[in-house]
Amino acid sequence: MPQPSARERFLAALHAAVRDGALNKLTLGKPADRDGSLLNVFVRPVTLKAGPHLSFVWRHRDHDITKNHSADEALAEIESLLGPTFLDAHLFTPLQTVQFETRPNGRPHVKFQQAAAAPAPAPDGHDRAKTRLLDPRSPWLQALGITNEHGQPRAGQAPKFRQIQRFSELLQHLANEAGLDPAAPLRIADMGSGKGYLTFATAALWSDSATVQGIESRAELVDLCNRVARDTGLAHLSFRAGRIGETDTGPLDVLIALHACDTATDDALAAGLDAGARLLVVAPCCQKELRPQLTPPEVLAPALRHGIFQERHNEFITDALRALLLEAAGLHTKVFEFITTEHTAKNLMIAAWRGPHAPDRTAALARARAFAAFYGIKTHHLATRLGIEL
Repeated sequence: MPQPSARERFLAALHAAVRDGALNKLTLGKPADRDGSLLNVFVRPVTLKAGPHLSFVWRHRDHDITKNHSADEALAEIESLLGPTFLDAHLFTPLQTVQFETRPNGRPHVKFQQAAAAPAPAPDGHDRAKTRLLDPRSPWLQALGITNEHGQPRAGQAPKFRQIQRFSELLQHLANEAGLDPAAPLRIADMGSGKGYLTFATAALWSDSATVQGIESRAELVDLCNRVARDTGLAHLSFRAGRIGETDTGPLDVLIALHACDTATDDALAAGLDAGARLLVVAPCCQKELRPQLTPPEVLAPALRHGIFQERHNEFITDALRALLLEAAGLHTKVFEFITTEHTAKNLMIAAWRGPHAPDRTAALARARAFAAFYGIKTHHLATRLGIEL
């Protein structure tokens, strides 16, 4: 009797997960049409008034489309997509992850891997609480003083708890967009990790499939974080003393630097690029470098005589030029609000990743130079680190 094919084995696991209500999520990636606008599809369970459904998010280069299907409709849709439209797929359940891939020689392959023990997330809907990626009862959250033994935020820690959860959601989304395999042994560094709240969140997000390293200049925080990581069983997480841009991380897949002051953000970005990182995630802070250089256009000068406008304009110019320079280095970029100003006014996040259909570097460089010239900027630390003349 012939053995079932890799595709048949994957689809059988998918059907069983949907039938048993065990589907956490499904991702379809590596589009067969590399020149098309469709990038990937994310599928997750939702509860609607009509009952349980599967929600499809179709990710295109410039927009997203969400559609909800019944279980039978969803399974038929996925079967039609796997192979002709998407060459890879990842299935996640509480007990296992199943990876389907089409190798360079065209042969399909399926891999089953046991998942770390964890409760399956409940389907979400309009009348249900949002599923969290991180368990509020995680020992490391308690050890860092964020939650109590019942998984509730301690007094004054609710904003920090929301920030940690929001960061986890964003990081997972960005990793998917960058095409990072969630089951691969990724190498991740968080530069300027501080007390490590978000470094721990990163390690918890990837479990033991990644090696996560926090880099922090204050030795007492390094010792604290290493002790908490050890005591809470996060063997794949470690911290070391060092300064941003001066510490050799070795090869990386992901570089994170949140609230690095002024040009330290540029040093972190350059270090990530030097280390070959496929995803860069930074939240800039204290944008001071360009302020002495800025020569605003005449029409803006009356408004910018006010200090508060000058400060905000300087932040915009600094970070907008960073995004343009990253595109000139051949990366895709996205700039967005990290978390509401309720928690911190420094809430801008810049993400950049390597991927297919990279920006036209010549055109991107011309845009960066034109932007700099408009404001009279002659030098920028990131441009210097990247060897770009403005």
